[in-house]
Amino acid sequence: MQEPTFWILTALAQQPRHGYGIFQSVVQLTDGGVKLQPGTLYAALDRLTAQGDLEIDHEEVVDGRPRRYYRLTERGAAALARESERLALKAATARLVLSARAGGVVLE
Repeated sequence: MQEPTFWILTALAQQPRHGYGIFQSVVQLTDGGVKLQPGTLYAALDRLTAQGDLEIDHEEVVDGRPRRYYRLTERGAAALARESERLALKAATARLVLSARAGGVVLE
């Protein structure tokens, strides 16, 4: 899973959000480390919706502009859970290797 996808799914894990709300949530979740470009965000939202990881929750018009809210589906939540587990295993392995290195142990 690409990093933008991971953060988009994470941003939608608690509640439906519109595009700019997703952008703001990702910035907050990553402490400013990830700032999605509009083209990247909206292409990913279209792709994730088409593959069933997201669905449209509702739409509204604010100041004459349409605003579409997206919601994480069960399929999307399962994909996020799998990716989170995969990343946790990678991080645990790196910590183990770094710990062994600090202690002068060679892992084979």
